[in-house]
Amino acid sequence: MELNSVTVFCGASPGRGSVHTTAAARLGRCVARAGLDLVYGGASIGLMGVLADAALGEGGRVTGVIPQNLLEHEIAHTGLTELVVVTGMHERKARMADLGDAFVALPGGFGTTEEFLEALTWAQLGLHRKPCVLLDTDGYYRHLLDFLSRAAEEGFIPAEDIRRVLICDEPEEILERLLSLERATTAEVTT
Repeated sequence: MELNSVTVFCGASPGRGSVHTTAAARLGRCVARAGLDLVYGGASIGLMGVLADAALGEGGRVTGVIPQNLLEHEIAHTGLTELVVVTGMHERKARMADLGDAFVALPGGFGTTEEFLEALTWAQLGLHRKPCVLLDTDGYYRHLLDFLSRAAEEGFIPAEDIRRVLICDEPEEILERLLSLERATTAEVTT
């Protein structure tokens, strides 16, 4: 695995309290400081805007991917390194998947959860081998993780596919784990 960019799924809302916005800002700074490109949904509002602004504030390269019909609703970020405008959500997800070497989900709603689960499904189907990481800020994804465990117990998801989900409590841990995976993969290739 070569890690040059990270695709982040997150809310166009800031959520309640500052714990989520603080985590989004920390992740944006971490990605930029690691010299990685940030790929996200292209909005200037909510966690998306906080994430992008933090990465840009550290001199990072940020690519936003936004559907034409959401340009005004999600308020497209005009200060990005690159803003890619696509025709719809399916194209958005495909483009974000192509641009990223790893997937990270911060807290969010339907869209965030659906995007992350689709990336995880694509990994299960062998369409990619990219890491899929949940930032479980303040236990936000606890119930989703309970659901995945229950689905595995009931025989709907193989246990090895549940292990594809990397769970991190802190933004800095995400980068540590992704960079560790990159080093391990590089070591395997060179031996």
